[in-house]
Amino acid sequence: MEDVREIKQDGMDDWVVGKDGSAAVVAATGRGLPWRWQEGDLTVTRTAAWSAPGCHLGCGVKVYTDANGNFVKLEGDECNPFNQGRLCVRCLSFDQVITNEQRLTHPMKRARADRGKDAWEEITWDEAYDLICDTFGEIKEKYGPESILFASGTGRDIANGMYRMAYSFGSPNIAYQQTGVACYGPRITATSIMMGNYCVPDCSMYFADRYDNPQWKPPGVIFIWGNNPLVSNADGNVGHWMVDCMKRGSKIVVVDPRLTWIASKADLFMRLRPGTDAALALAIINVMIEEDAYDHEFVENWTYGFEDLARVAKEYTPEKAEEITWVSAEKIREAARMAVECSPMTMQWGLALDQTRECISGSMALVALWALTGCIDVPGGMVTTHQPFGAEIWQPPAAETFLDEEVVQRRIGYYEYPLYKYSGCVVAQPDMLYDACITGKPYAIKAGWWQSTNPLSCCSQSPESKAYKAIMNLDFNVVVDIFMTPTAMACAEVVLPVATWAEKTGMRSIWYYMQPINAAVEVADNDVRSDLQINLDLGKRWAPEKWPWNSVEEFFTDQMGDSGYDYDQLREVNWMYPKFEYHKYRTGKQRADGAYGFNTPTGRLEFRSTLCEQWGFESVPSYHETDRGPRSTPELMDEYPLILTTGARNWSYFHSEGRQVARLRALRPDPIIEVNPLAAEKYGVADGDWVWVENEYGKIKMKAQVTIAVPESVVNVDHAWWFPERNPETLYDTFSSNANQLVPPEFGSTGFGANCKSLICKIYKLSEGER
Repeated sequence: MEDVREIKQDGMDDWVVGKDGSAAVVAATGRGLPWRWQEGDLTVTRTAAWSAPGCHLGCGVKVYTDANGNFVKLEGDECNPFNQGRLCVRCLSFDQVITNEQRLTHPMKRARADRGKDAWEEITWDEAYDLICDTFGEIKEKYGPESILFASGTGRDIANGMYRMAYSFGSPNIAYQQTGVACYGPRITATSIMMGNYCVPDCSMYFADRYDNPQWKPPGVIFIWGNNPLVSNADGNVGHWMVDCMKRGSKIVVVDPRLTWIASKADLFMRLRPGTDAALALAIINVMIEEDAYDHEFVENWTYGFEDLARVAKEYTPEKAEEITWVSAEKIREAARMAVECSPMTMQWGLALDQTRECISGSMALVALWALTGCIDVPGGMVTTHQPFGAEIWQPPAAETFLDEEVVQRRIGYYEYPLYKYSGCVVAQPDMLYDACITGKPYAIKAGWWQSTNPLSCCSQSPESKAYKAIMNLDFNVVVDIFMTPTAMACAEVVLPVATWAEKTGMRSIWYYMQPINAAVEVADNDVRSDLQINLDLGKRWAPEKWPWNSVEEFFTDQMGDSGYDYDQLREVNWMYPKFEYHKYRTGKQRADGAYGFNTPTGRLEFRSTLCEQWGFESVPSYHETDRGPRSTPELMDEYPLILTTGARNWSYFHSEGRQVARLRALRPDPIIEVNPLAAEKYGVADGDWVWVENEYGKIKMKAQVTIAVPESVVNVDHAWWFPERNPETLYDTFSSNANQLVPPEFGSTGFGANCKSLICKIYKLSEGER
């Protein structure tokens, strides 16, 4: 560690200080704790559960194995500062994943003519790699490298490797398949263009000693907006952190159409009409400005375009917003006053804003709301985020460092939707990409690489499943996953089996800290490889000069930024926290050039986005009425009288994962539609009935759950359903109960957003024999 000046040990923590004393190379670590040890006849390995399978978190776990390296059990790692030993049912059910009889255990191939048939032949890894390289090479030679798309789902630690592999092949077309990238990317983009980077609520997670750290203070009030954090862990935030803050005095404001557990405990519950979030935010802003209750020092010294924000918000009085949102004017005023008086204010937000068509201008309204309080980069407020130690875990350096500029500019949507550059992971515009797969315009897309993603179950919007048409029109597809999925069964010529997090070497690194993923389990009959190992293997074939590493450990060492450690040293200290500082924009540490302020063209937080203005998009926060609903399409409400929202998370599943895991399936055996008791009575539906949910785009079968969780005029349906126990040659009936069959493939003017949570529908019982 040539760049390290000194190491100070303090209990379980190290403070590693670089020669220049810079903050980036100072870290609290878990030195003093073994990463592997014996307990009787069992070996215990300390690691992190960060895919595959998984979620956004990467919780610390202890994996117990027998003398042969077989999995025995796991427990939460009580020493890990991130989750402090607490695990959800998905992690606790891992025993039924790693030994699941349905797991893919060997590479397989089949002929293109056998698509949709369970006609697989086992092959070796070398045979699989040869077939992929030969076929991709032929397509590249004939149509160019951009004719092959490379797609991943919620990538966690695989994103960097897959991006680098795609760029090494020469393709600029990396894909996330949901219409309008309507998941997370819009929030990151809106925050980035206004502030220069992303923000998360400060629940002490930047400190290894957590709530005991003297720099931290609990939020005065937490706005939980369109998110159920106990079940859905957006931004890598664990739901129980919110409860921990509540115990320390934080007040809670919940904005949600559904009555969640945390909404039932909230100091203020604002039950809005789905899709009207931006109108509600602008009304709260209206009150803050009209009552002169915003932070004048912050607004005057650190923001740009306040007059434009005030002009827009002036239209949204609480009374007008009540008509739009169904939230009373009294509650709107109360929320505005709590945001100001219960300082510091912070916010945990979810997909509600992403899943509206004009999601960028809507998300900007929420950023403006918290900015008016001045609680940015303060203890207990909204803190600006950076990858720890400058790690490259999400994606490698920009495509421009791998590809010629003319190739980069051939990325689908490059010119039309420039805001994608600010989305955190630069991808092709998915709707245009699917169109190119179908029509060959602006050029032909001929093959697909689908890594840890199941778009037919998760992203296949109607009409008539555009995703299915696009994928099936490709000449050659490779799917990389743990299980056979509807997507793999439908389209793949080659399937590659991946290792679970317990069987691989990896690195957990997002926002707060860095931790190794230590391979703990050896499954003798499994011929599986980690996602990154697959990317490394193929990357070295396609462009060995861009893959100079001989092992995944060497690769991760190179991604560890300015930590001063290599991967083996990271393993020895278990985890590393960079020294965290508040008030970065006031000290010149928010910008690469060292200037004070934010990393925006004006150097200020922009209520009016100069980037949007430059590119001809809406530049100030705004509200757009939902495309379908009582105000926009009253003529349709007689036929489709219920407002349909989709995709509320549940304990069992992460998107389409987990349906073949017995313990998880027992908790949620069927696809559910939540119906209010009054609506159930009106439409003749009883709890447990199977019903059709229908709108102008299609209809699906769901099982009714009668509950007060939703208001009388709203129903909520599960998303991403498929049935692994059913016939693989019907694609496991993934389209029969899939919410996306009711979602139009429409996206917003910026290329982002989709109306997944503000639709309309009718419900009626299945007739005898339809089940």
